[in-house]
Amino acid sequence: MTRKNLGRTTLAALPFVLAFLVDLILFLVLKDRLPTRLASHFDASGDVNGHADRTTYLLVTAPVLPVLGALWVLVVVRGKVYGRAHRLLIGGGWAVAAFLQYVLGATLIVNLDAPDGGAADGFPMWHLAVAFGAAALAGGVGLLLARRVPAPEDPRAGKNPADRERIALADGEVAGWARITGSRWLSLGTLALVAAGAVLGYAVNWLAAAPLFLLALPAVTFCRPQVTVDRRGLTVSGLLPWPRVQVPLERIEAADSREVDAIAEFGGWGYRVRPGRTGFIVRSGEAIVARQTGGREFAVTVEDSATGAALLNTLVDRNRAGR
Repeated sequence: MTRKNLGRTTLAALPFVLAFLVDLILFLVLKDRLPTRLASHFDASGDVNGHADRTTYLLVTAPVLPVLGALWVLVVVRGKVYGRAHRLLIGGGWAVAAFLQYVLGATLIVNLDAPDGGAADGFPMWHLAVAFGAAALAGGVGLLLARRVPAPEDPRAGKNPADRERIALADGEVAGWARITGSRWLSLGTLALVAAGAVLGYAVNWLAAAPLFLLALPAVTFCRPQVTVDRRGLTVSGLLPWPRVQVPLERIEAADSREVDAIAEFGGWGYRVRPGRTGFIVRSGEAIVARQTGGREFAVTVEDSATGAALLNTLVDRNRAGR
């Protein structure tokens, strides 16, 4: 690991390590003043609606910060995030770690010296305001520290758009490209959501199952999306006319075909929003990556992405020339 990568790794991991240590020390210091059963879950108004004994609470909450920190470090170090987006990602990690640490710590504080069952008065909502304030402050600190570590540079940033592949079209010739994309796991996940909703609706009530069906609806719509390149730009559409994702030609600087890593670059599957990039990611693999005029990227994983990207570059050239 180079010195630069070591600095980036340290800076990304540090807030989660500090937050974990603070939370663990706070638990050990306050342990004797905590009830046997802690109020561990609260509803939207702050009223207690769940309890856990001290050991269970520690086993459930202790891994949260280390696991999230490990994932954050993975994205910072291995994800293809560059320049300002890289600094924002590090600052975001500091903000998230501070928010979670405060909420976990406040949960212990509201249980202090409470009778068994804990926190009869619930979780005061002003704690959330303080947690957001702590997140904003920590995020600012993270951004300042990120400036002291050189951010990785986009290897494609200096590439001339004219060097990208194109498809030759005669004057007046019209062309379009379309492919169906998807993944087996996305389809299975959609079926699992529908099945879980049906079981929950039958066993409990259909109102309780409604959130699962609401989640399943966009999943069903986009389990086999179509990717289209034509005079309108780059479009990703599902089984229904709406919603759809479209990047018009006038907003595209150039397009590439390249391999993307769903976890390292986008943190998962589906429609993803990350600093400096958005994407419709159904799997790891080849993708059309459209670099927009503001520097932001939009990626969609699809087979034969080289053809789609080449045609998109040709259509972008035509649009600029007013043809």
